[in-house]
Amino acid sequence: MESKSNRSYRILLGFYLPVLLFVVSSCDFSMRKHRRYDFPEIVEKDTLNILTLNTSISYFIYRDQPMGFHYDMIKDFCDRHGLTPKIKTAVNSNVLVDMLLNGEGDVIAYDVPIENSLKDSLIYCGLTQVSHQVLVQRKGLKDTLIKDVPDLIGKEVYVKSDTKYDQRLKNLNRELGGGIIIRDVEKDTIVDEDLIRMVSNGTIHYTVADEYIAKINRTYFRNIDISLPVSFDQRSSWAVRKDMPILADSLNVWFAQENITPNYRRISKRYFEKAKGFSFSPKSSYLSRLKPGQLSPYDDQFKQAAQKYDLDWRLLASISFFESTFDPDGEAWTGAGGLMGIMPSTAESLGLGRDEMFNPDKNIFTGAKYLKKLLGSFSAIENINERIKMALASYNAGIGHILDARALARKYHADANVWADNVEKYLELKRLEKYYDDTVCRFGYFRAEETVNYVNNVMECWAAYKEREE
Repeated sequence: MESKSNRSYRILLGFYLPVLLFVVSSCDFSMRKHRRYDFPEIVEKDTLNILTLNTSISYFIYRDQPMGFHYDMIKDFCDRHGLTPKIKTAVNSNVLVDMLLNGEGDVIAYDVPIENSLKDSLIYCGLTQVSHQVLVQRKGLKDTLIKDVPDLIGKEVYVKSDTKYDQRLKNLNRELGGGIIIRDVEKDTIVDEDLIRMVSNGTIHYTVADEYIAKINRTYFRNIDISLPVSFDQRSSWAVRKDMPILADSLNVWFAQENITPNYRRISKRYFEKAKGFSFSPKSSYLSRLKPGQLSPYDDQFKQAAQKYDLDWRLLASISFFESTFDPDGEAWTGAGGLMGIMPSTAESLGLGRDEMFNPDKNIFTGAKYLKKLLGSFSAIENINERIKMALASYNAGIGHILDARALARKYHADANVWADNVEKYLELKRLEKYYDDTVCRFGYFRAEETVNYVNNVMECWAAYKEREE
């Protein structure tokens, strides 16, 4: 029989042991929570956790490749240190800081305004920029450019309501004593870039945007002027938590060196200077300069590739025209190159080495192979023309965004097998957070005007080529 003293010891042990284990566990958690975590530990695990926004200036997926000015810059930092960039996006800029302070990332790779109120919790570091808000207006023979802020008196300026642009215009209006006609746009189906597009096409005359957003949009809309500042300069920077000074120093050293390199100039030019899209009409005088029956200088190669992959060679010629205007050495802002405008990663996946990208024969055959592969991805679509439109959209945008748009079409009871007014519509809606952040979408934000124009232009050119060749 167990003695009374042993029984008492066992009862006490049964009571205190769980308490002791809880205390030890809590201490261990506290130690792990406050364990030093900075750049050496990041390098040791080979991964940098990056917080940013899914926008045209920071990070997006295009032609199945991650792109964006801030993405390219932080990737350069990662490449320098042998790190793998791991991206996590926030819904808006206000949430970015909260996510960083909650430990959801190591660095914010986005324009965080430099404010004294945040200096106790953040270290501003890495890519630092000075920007301001600008008036976006259309330039042209019939347009009179506003060159001084007082000239805004009596003019209608459209901005989204309850935004920093709205606030700045109201302050500016007070400073001028009134007279600016501020048109607040309250629709949740309009974003800032839509207003810039509306200025370009003449729907409205004026809007306001951040200089860097305006610069990117000027590469799409070459008829806009963004030269008039309407606010004071604002400094912005990337940021890390206050307890990561080594990472901050590493980012500062990197940017001080990168800021003066040709690579920085190349990345800046890619996003802020190189023209995007293509506006040539297949019914222009170009066709009249060709020999009878000739569509391009590479007709024979298109015919051979088309025969191999069971395609219409005139469709291949149409794609090539809008990808490169038949320039075998052409290279787009995306990095797509050669006659068929193939992305280097796509070419590599199809067996075409980077040193062969600009070989006309190999580039054409690889482009045909890729188009055939895309058509196969939409084999369930019975209508061949609709299948071709989906493949063309995928060729231009990357298949991921087209799959997202088809998923959205299904969700909202549209026809996922029809391009016009169905898949096309939801591809265009992927510029809005409501749609690109939907659970059925995997590839995030997308601005679709280039892709929509591409599909229409290639189909129109193909029809013109068929008519010419008949």
